[in-house]
Amino acid sequence: MKFLAVFGNPISHSKSPRMHNNAIKSLGLDAIYTRYLLNDEKLLKEKLLSLKLSGANITVPFKNEALKIADFKDDMAVKIGSANTLIIGENGKISAYNTDAPGFLQSISTFKNIKKALILGAGGTSKALAFALLDKGVEVFVANRSKERLKEFSFCQNSLYSDLNEKKFDIVINSTSVGLKDDTLPCDEALLKELLRESIYAFDVIYGKETPFIKLCKNFNLQYKDGLEMLLWQGVFAFELFFNIKNKQELIKKYMLEALNL
Repeated sequence: MKFLAVFGNPISHSKSPRMHNNAIKSLGLDAIYTRYLLNDEKLLKEKLLSLKLSGANITVPFKNEALKIADFKDDMAVKIGSANTLIIGENGKISAYNTDAPGFLQSISTFKNIKKALILGAGGTSKALAFALLDKGVEVFVANRSKERLKEFSFCQNSLYSDLNEKKFDIVINSTSVGLKDDTLPCDEALLKELLRESIYAFDVIYGKETPFIKLCKNFNLQYKDGLEMLLWQGVFAFELFFNIKNKQELIKKYMLEALNL
């Protein structure tokens, strides 16, 4: 039997166990997936090995540490500087992957001919999205409230919101958690309206709630998506790694979505 878990702090809200366990059961696999609250990132490797896990998903705030402790590091995870999926071999060797990036790309696969993208926010998620888009040849701009975070985005064009001169983008992406628990926007409303007016598509990493950002997108009749499909697809790609399964992506996604709808 495979033992799998998601590590984070906080972690009680995570939907990963529900998603993965339903897919495991539906596919008749011999495994169980649970969650683990970790208080000290320096104990991540020790806990992974002492619990005799076959694999794990890693969420906030341990994705950077997950990459550091790995013996093998996937190229995309190295570029992004973090990992959200770990595979632990029988010899105790750890392989690190980032399925957030391909999960995002798959979730926006119906958005065609994206050549220029604006990402609002400069956190860890925005870095994954930026590298995913750059990998596809998209011109990427990152905008943020403060200068400090932008130092990590020297690999692409970046700017403070107040200094953003370019206003025409094919897609505007909210990578922040702003709007999750309140009715605020990721940046100044007048600026955001100007950006959305010129855009074709919009994406919000938040899911399960109509955020103020999404409400504005509706006002401008944009094609938009929230983060639900990204959540599902990053889970699908992690599941494939856990069980070395190929050619069952749509079936895995179906079972994971079923679990979220229960």
